[in-house]
Amino acid sequence: MSGVRAAGPGDVAAVVALVHELAEYEKAADECRLTDDRLHAALFGPDPSAAALVATTADGAVVGTAIWFRTFSTWEGVAGMHLEDLYVRPAHRGEGHGLRLLAALAAECTRRGWARLEWNVLYWNEPAIGFYRAIGAGPNEGWTTYRLTGGPLAALAGRAG
Repeated sequence: MSGVRAAGPGDVAAVVALVHELAEYEKAADECRLTDDRLHAALFGPDPSAAALVATTADGAVVGTAIWFRTFSTWEGVAGMHLEDLYVRPAHRGEGHGLRLLAALAAECTRRGWARLEWNVLYWNEPAIGFYRAIGAGPNEGWTTYRLTGGPLAALAGRAG
């Protein structure tokens, strides 16, 4: 039977492959530097910075993933969850894997008493936007995500104390 479960150390290579497929789909394959070692450290190292679920087929093949990390809302006063990546291989879309992954994340938020499950979606990804709207999610109107990386991040860090 297909299902969703927490990713284990033996799933790292499959999840890395899925993330690279997602990066290719998002037209950013050259920006994805995730390796098995980096993901293993992020998920299972001494100070984990992320967690992951995998969606599997009846024969146990990993065909999807949801990678997330804990956030905190000062306005709510409690933690939340940021979904970094949700990806299901194209051949397995429409089989309910994406919905099962999101439902498992929502259940984890609820179980922990967390207030939010949030994620970003590319403005052009109409299939994903339609899927998210169908489950009751909507954009966080009025907010834009900003990011510092590379040289600008290093330059700002150089201005510290």
